[in-house]
Amino acid sequence: MSMPLNALAATDAAQSMQVHMHEWLALGGLVVALIGMDLFLHLRKPHEPTIKECTRWLVFYVSLAVVFGVYTLFRHSSKFAFEYFAAYFTEYSLSIDNIFIFIIIIGSFRVPRKYQQKVLLWGIVTALVLRLVFILLGATLLESFSWLFFIFAAFLLWTAWNQLREGVEDRKDPDHDDDVYKPNAVVRGARKVFMVTDGFVGDKMLVRRNHKTFVTPFFLCIISIGSADLMFALDSIPASFGLTAQPFIIFAANAFALMGLRQLFFLVEGLLERLVYLHYGLAAILAFIGFKLLVEACHGQGWLEIVPDIHPLVSLAVILVILVLTVVTSLGKTKREAIEGTNVEEAGDEIEAGRVAQAFREKGAEPSGARKSADGRQLEESQRSGEERQPGDEQRPGDGSLSGRKGPSNK
Repeated sequence: MSMPLNALAATDAAQSMQVHMHEWLALGGLVVALIGMDLFLHLRKPHEPTIKECTRWLVFYVSLAVVFGVYTLFRHSSKFAFEYFAAYFTEYSLSIDNIFIFIIIIGSFRVPRKYQQKVLLWGIVTALVLRLVFILLGATLLESFSWLFFIFAAFLLWTAWNQLREGVEDRKDPDHDDDVYKPNAVVRGARKVFMVTDGFVGDKMLVRRNHKTFVTPFFLCIISIGSADLMFALDSIPASFGLTAQPFIIFAANAFALMGLRQLFFLVEGLLERLVYLHYGLAAILAFIGFKLLVEACHGQGWLEIVPDIHPLVSLAVILVILVLTVVTSLGKTKREAIEGTNVEEAGDEIEAGRVAQAFREKGAEPSGARKSADGRQLEESQRSGEERQPGDEQRPGDGSLSGRKGPSNK
């Protein structure tokens, strides 16, 4: 009995990427070296990063990600290079949503500005280690139980629906209480197990007082960020498995996306509110990947053979188009709202001034502010021409000109 063409092609493609152990070691060594560089070169002296510094290092991390994609292109094939870039852009776009949570967590713990870099770095390291375990576990389970693809696909479609619903709720109620931090089970458990200091002790995680070990809010914030990011991994990693079946590619995409997340945090911290359509963009990406994963799962069972496989290049193009449209439409929307808000405010001031003037007229008086507004232009012209009226000046009844003489009136 011959295998279906799609299954045979998928098998050949999967077998064509042979990742050697030295590639895993090189990637792991690169990630460890980047973390060490951050710790010993940049975070040795806590400081508030400048925009120039964040931009420079963000470009560096993105360039490393591009170099890895080029390496994948020449070392393996264009197919796996497209899969890597699709997974990378997906992870990066989903990581932007993580920054919302990071801002809320850091603000809730009141982390001093100069320590925020180190908190983010250790939180990202924690999340990266946990994601590696999750990726390897997911790959093992998918090899043994192919039906898990259906669960992943359903989970992605459900997550896409939640993103869409959150976007609709944000548009209906922009002022809803979305910035209240609620500690998760990990943080609540840590508070019960460990004794916590009243405040920050520099950038220390543990301190000894009276022969007792205390944890600091710095440590709890790291645990909170790492565990929160792991919750986001439940969305992003299934999405990556929907784009590629290679754990090496998925880990590389996660590593490069997370390593640049710290700099991105400080760059876009004040710009995230302008991405008003971010939820819709993420919903579209997750729905597309969920549909792609569902089609591949059906093909593995010999179903829906009439529906063609989605090529990795098509996946990459769709993801990039969605991201560009999300950013462009969001910025356009916020710009229009800013212009309309300014016009409405000016119109409101004019209406209010008109109401006040009308009320004074009805009472037979004219407000000084309204008179000043009405005669402002005439007064300015009079001042420029030097025709200022003096307190004792009299007006000649015939021609309306000023007499320029002062004195008692005739009786």
